[in-house]
Amino acid sequence: MKISVLIPAFNEESNIESTLKGLKDFEKDFCVKWKLDMELVVIDDGSVDRTSEKAATCGARVIKLDNNLGKGGALRQGMKSATGDIVVFLDADLRETSREVYKLIEPILNHKADVTIAKFKPVQGRKGFGLVKALARCGIKFFTGKSVSTGLSGQRAFRREVLEAIGSIPDGYGLEVGMLIDILKKGFCVMEVDVDMRHDVTGRDLKGFLHRGKQFADILKVLISKLGRRKAVA
Repeated sequence: MKISVLIPAFNEESNIESTLKGLKDFEKDFCVKWKLDMELVVIDDGSVDRTSEKAATCGARVIKLDNNLGKGGALRQGMKSATGDIVVFLDADLRETSREVYKLIEPILNHKADVTIAKFKPVQGRKGFGLVKALARCGIKFFTGKSVSTGLSGQRAFRREVLEAIGSIPDGYGLEVGMLIDILKKGFCVMEVDVDMRHDVTGRDLKGFLHRGKQFADILKVLISKLGRRKAVA
């Protein structure tokens, strides 16, 4: 069995080496134990730093995009060359905690889930007001009847058949919510998994609020689009 790990990266030269090191540790320990092959694919989403060079030095296959396509576009490009039976999406800023990916893969190997989503520990310190998380949670509940607290998490593992069943990966910050709604509506088993991963957290400064505002708008757009399609079918 083969695992494809897709890492979209934009100007992540300060993080990509340590993130790939964590995955090499995972490969050495977990993949050997389970007799798994792993391919690491870094999609450099139009970076202007040394992300590509550092990723290649660490042994990853690098897909270098000339222009920034956003996370959804980068993942679509990565899927074109991914050959794994299990496909994993990871952020580039996990650093060494990327080795925790085994917690996402194990339930799929044991046939306990079709999709797993990383559930991070609560972040200490100043955060946002929870509006984006609330919108995601309520939207998922409205369309699927399922309560999921990790709808925004970008750390996910899928049986390949799941991604083939839901079709193209959407654009924008609403892609995780949109994909999850489609996955749940098709009846696939989704498991939230506690992990000890860490990544950069958006602060409560102007940049952080602008980011959350964009997230909120993109998720709302996805939900309105799905509502419109549901009314059209009805």
